[in-house]
Amino acid sequence: MQYGGVRTFSGPFATVRCFEDNVLMKQVVGEPGEGRVLVVDGGGSPHCALAGDSVIGTAQANGWTGVVVNGCIRDSAALAGLEIGVKALGTCPRPSGKTGAGAIGETVRFGGIAFPPGAELYADDDGIVVLAP
Repeated sequence: MQYGGVRTFSGPFATVRCFEDNVLMKQVVGEPGEGRVLVVDGGGSPHCALAGDSVIGTAQANGWTGVVVNGCIRDSAALAGLEIGVKALGTCPRPSGKTGAGAIGETVRFGGIAFPPGAELYADDDGIVVLAP
């Protein structure tokens, strides 16, 4: 589903793999985005939100074009007012854990798509397309 204020977004992407824990995601959005998209494989968990308006707001402020989450987000009403693209499976009010488990910069796979870091991603209301580097 589409949650951000920008409905169409694209760019090269970076990846994070984390399950019910957003420490690594917060670390990456704190870095300069330089027009990139962050792809987060949260294992599709519906049990907690990996990002809300604070994390996504940081991504926007640091120049990320969009965030794609294979998992849930929260603060969906606030996200609609941010100038960044956000796609996620759904919403959950429960925050994530904070152990730092996961990995940065790996090829992640979900929804039948491989997301190798450095490839290009194009997203709109109809879905996501990945072009290999």
